[in-house]
Amino acid sequence: MHYCFIVNNEPGKAGNAEKIRTDIDKLPEPIDFEIYLTTAQKTAIDHVRDYCKANPDQETCFVACGGDGTINEVATGMVGAKNKHLAVLAYGSGNDFIKYYQGKDFLSVADLVKGTAHKIDILKVGQDHYSINVCNFGFDSVVASTANRLSRKGNKNPYRWGIVKAIFCGRFNSIQVKADGELLNEGKRMLLCTLGNNNHVGGEFFCSPRAKNDDGLMEVGYCKTTTLAGFLGLLPIYTAGKHLDDPKASRHFVYRQSKTVDVHSDKEIELCLDGEMFAGKDFHIEVIPQAISFIIPN
Repeated sequence: MHYCFIVNNEPGKAGNAEKIRTDIDKLPEPIDFEIYLTTAQKTAIDHVRDYCKANPDQETCFVACGGDGTINEVATGMVGAKNKHLAVLAYGSGNDFIKYYQGKDFLSVADLVKGTAHKIDILKVGQDHYSINVCNFGFDSVVASTANRLSRKGNKNPYRWGIVKAIFCGRFNSIQVKADGELLNEGKRMLLCTLGNNNHVGGEFFCSPRAKNDDGLMEVGYCKTTTLAGFLGLLPIYTAGKHLDDPKASRHFVYRQSKTVDVHSDKEIELCLDGEMFAGKDFHIEVIPQAISFIIPN
């Protein structure tokens, strides 16, 4: 197995490459590896795609060394390639994806190289965008878009401030949602919608508590618009992942498991794909079953 460590090279994070080398030196047996430092956003996608084309038969493990954005880029570059695996060293500030695997150590190179491969799904959005964790829009995308801007400015609580803005600007969304062809909202305004391959989003929200990332289905959680008081009462239940079972919350939600979702808005909106924003008016999202071989740490 050849290991290619994809390291997020943002300011303050380049030192992770030296940490990786140190941890590799401590392994009881040597491994075949290389380290690639990203030079800008999206460069990991091109690097992984080019590597897969140049080495189609080589068994390779691409290790995403960063947060959800880095994981998304590496997974996107891998889709469709054979003999390739995804692994994670969770050096990023946003690591919702790994919360699916409770009790596993995603900071250990030793556990990574002794891990086991498991096929998982990925969500395809349009022609060439993907989400390996959660795709969300409406209130959630206003939060994420605001949080991304604040995070780049060094704000320590970007998601909390994103929520504050979305309370005033993101609660009434005229967005049409169809799950496997079934119209979920019949022209009514919506608060938010999450399409879960995994469970968590935004660092603390257990948005898709029933999601399984290897069943060929996405968890569609469509939430109806509510009053400000109703929203504030709903928020802690939603955060804890009890919104599908708690009677006070469940009446606000339409829940489906589906293979496809179609989204339409008369005006341009943003979808949040694993924390990254994607703008448009019409989106087709589908599950690509068992598209990624993921290394679960020992």
